[in-house]
Amino acid sequence: MTQQTTPHHVESLLPPLRIGTRSSTLALAQTGMMAERLAEIAGRDVELVRITSHGDTSKASLSSLGGTGVFVSALRDALLAEECDVIVHSLKDLPTGDVDGIVIAAIPTREDSRDALCARDGLTLETLPEGASVGTGSPRRRAQLLAARPDLNVLDIRGNVDTRLGKVTSGELDAVVLAAAGLIRIGRPEAITQLLDLAVWPCAPGQGALALETRSDEASRGITGLVGQIDDVGARVTALAERAVLAGLEAGCAAPVGVTASISTVFDADTMAATHSLRINATVLSLDGSQQITKTWNGPSDHGQDGAALVVTELLAAGAAALAPLGSTR
Repeated sequence: MTQQTTPHHVESLLPPLRIGTRSSTLALAQTGMMAERLAEIAGRDVELVRITSHGDTSKASLSSLGGTGVFVSALRDALLAEECDVIVHSLKDLPTGDVDGIVIAAIPTREDSRDALCARDGLTLETLPEGASVGTGSPRRRAQLLAARPDLNVLDIRGNVDTRLGKVTSGELDAVVLAAAGLIRIGRPEAITQLLDLAVWPCAPGQGALALETRSDEASRGITGLVGQIDDVGARVTALAERAVLAGLEAGCAAPVGVTASISTVFDADTMAATHSLRINATVLSLDGSQQITKTWNGPSDHGQDGAALVVTELLAAGAAALAPLGSTR
């Protein structure tokens, strides 16, 4: 199914740029944002190609479906089959392994990477009543919730953002935990009752970032270069450092692993030179949240892969593999 988007000022004899996307409200909102930017840069029409993944149709839990790649493979198959020219993902959905014939052409400016509590009556994690029912489809969030509040009744849920929020407004649940970025992108920030501090509640690697993938063959080089114009260096450095930790741990969606990377910049008034530092903070939790190990690395922003490797080494040396199902998927 295709949907053509033609900004009124774009006139081109080139064929439309075909952008593959899932059909959820969030995926369409994210892809629409990228389509507008690419239309501006390319000076040509864009066409949204809607693709249904197994993760969209199955009612099973994400961990039982195989984790990270469940929303990705159908899009990548369509790209390789030349049914579209570009595909747009939430970066946290991408497995960390490379795929032959495909390249991440751009990681645009990152949205808020924090998790958000969406609770009834404006409640926060601290003020939820004892035994409150909280929904999430993420083992990481489940473990973090139980680490903070062992008394909570954490329930596994599926569905799109509106479906999950509806479980709170209907009274079925007291709260749900969702990515703040998704709520912002679909225009639902008012549903957030608390943003969870990354210092103590690290997010999924790549959360809040988008990934635009293209084919890596010679014929697609022009499209890859075009898409690369919306790449954001800071977003790429932080997101790839986070993903390097996940890859090093060989952890997927079934593993409660949170990783947050951030860049700080210091200006030297004398030389007018800027120094960019990277901080990587990673936590591995037991599935029940009763135990956790956290390691942190600080160093130059252009050494993020080395820093990630050191964090992985320290986590494993401290016993992370005994806490969580690591080595499960990449």
